[in-house]
Amino acid sequence: MKVAIIPARGGSKRIPRKNIRDFCGMPMIAHSIKIAAESKLFDLILVSTDDNEIADTAVRYGAKVPFMRPDELSDDFTGTVPVIAHAVDWLIQQGHEVSSACCIYATAPFIQSEDLEAGLELLQQKKTDYAFSVTSYAFPVQRAIKIESSGEIAMFYPELYSTRSQDLTEAWHDAGQFYWGTTEAWLSQKPIFLSRAAPVILPRKRVQDIDTPEDWECAEQLYYLLKGNRKCSKEK
Repeated sequence: MKVAIIPARGGSKRIPRKNIRDFCGMPMIAHSIKIAAESKLFDLILVSTDDNEIADTAVRYGAKVPFMRPDELSDDFTGTVPVIAHAVDWLIQQGHEVSSACCIYATAPFIQSEDLEAGLELLQQKKTDYAFSVTSYAFPVQRAIKIESSGEIAMFYPELYSTRSQDLTEAWHDAGQFYWGTTEAWLSQKPIFLSRAAPVILPRKRVQDIDTPEDWECAEQLYYLLKGNRKCSKEK
């Protein structure tokens, strides 16, 4: 079986309750559940949470919450991979044969079915450990500067000061939307960025981190624009 696993911890600090806060007419997590269902790629859409209110919301929008995430996987320091590994192992212990699992973040309202499908195709065709969404940096990272303790600036890569921008290697970063992985990769907790992985390239206009109130406001405005509306409709 192919399973979508949506990790949704209840202890968000910077944006309290962000996983179930209203985002353009639906709880934030509902957008991820909806796209996963519409893709028709998954035999099961599972939410891993430690929070009863998040669990109730997830079930209301069509996901399954067959267990509550243990406390040791619900703190501020636990990464994504151990959480997905726990869910995959739980399913196997229940007798399910899991061929692949896709981690979909609860705060990924710009995710699209075709991106999920492209990720699965890459995972299968290239026989990689993972396939995940990436996007390009808007500005050459080799031009990055830092502010020293003295208040003065310094380049991270001073040796590239005279190199033309068009001659610099393009840099990419995690788009923070989804990660397809094989069962073996998840269970062995292979690091995603250090393993054999294939990129699903997304345009920058469909990528937005949502970690601060300012991010949230930008994400809603972007969502409005992509939907062709000045205001979000109240979806059910």
